Amino acid sequence: MTSDREFTRRLFQTVLTVTGVAILVAALWAAREALLLIYVSALIAMGFSPLVRNIERRPKDDRRRLPRWFAILVIYLTVIAIFVVVALLVVPPLVAQATALWARIPDEFDRLQAFLIRYKLMRRPITLAEAVQNAPSGSSANAVGTVLVALSTFAGGIFAIITILILSFYLLIEAHTMFEYLMRFVPASRRVDVATAAREAVAKVSAWLRAQFVLAGVMGVFAAVGLGLMGVPYFYVVALVAAIGETIPIVGPIIGGITAVAVAITVSAKLAVMVGFYFLALHQLEANILVPKIMERRVGVSPVVVMVALLIGGSLWGIIGAILAIPTAAIISVIIEDIATNRETRIQRVR
Repeated sequence: MTSDREFTRRLFQTVLTVTGVAILVAALWAAREALLLIYVSALIAMGFSPLVRNIERRPKDDRRRLPRWFAILVIYLTVIAIFVVVALLVVPPLVAQATALWARIPDEFDRLQAFLIRYKLMRRPITLAEAVQNAPSGSSANAVGTVLVALSTFAGGIFAIITILILSFYLLIEAHTMFEYLMRFVPASRRVDVATAAREAVAKVSAWLRAQFVLAGVMGVFAAVGLGLMGVPYFYVVALVAAIGETIPIVGPIIGGITAVAVAITVSAKLAVMVGFYFLALHQLEANILVPKIMERRVGVSPVVVMVALLIGGSLWGIIGAILAIPTAAIISVIIEDIATNRETRIQRVR
């Protein structure tokens, strides 16, 4: 009788445990977008945490500290100012280039038709109005739906950015309090090791953030020098686009290359081909040498781990997964190293 009761109790506990785990996994999956925003905010807070501490401290006088909120506000205002300056540098030339390109569309369209007729790929020339009328178009309902989806996606993106900025601000404000609260759930014997691992993870994420700025600067300089020597108009604007795109793994360099080719083709097809080959070489340099080596030196993650993390992150979450792959790999490496060190310590004690 006792064994039957014990079996029933264990079976009931197993069923409850499995059910609880299934409910938890389902809840986490349903809230994956919110969890992703929280994770991105936490990474941003970890990345800026050392800089906030440096701004808080005043040289040679640690007793007088600036308010933490003021140090965070300085960083936020600096980032906003950088984006405003970049926008002021980028938007006017892009508008001028787009206007000039729009004015040249009829001439370019005629040149394309002449080329196609010369090689007997077209029978007769048509006007631009006829080409627009004969172009395939969807129904008005589909067009309205597409516009609504685009507006919804844009609004969702703006909301996500605002949420990340606000949440990372409060995470930076409450970092010390939250860490002390979470440490209460860690066994006393492990608190020192966990605190050390946490500080190392913050240092690695901060190093990753600095490495991203280094990569953006290097690629921006290479793009500006190369495009300037080739005579591409508004080369500094394209270089800024390439530098900003460098912060987006895999897709960012492609966006920079497409932008450069699009600007160069307004001058000549030959220049566009030259620019395309130049950015292809830059992309190979960035993907195979700069990213692995800079991340290895700054973050302490081997080139193999960097490339594997980018592939896995990109396949799981697309662009966002590729962006978060390297800092996530750095955090996982700290956790694994802490576990391995703790295990070796226990083995040595047993011996």
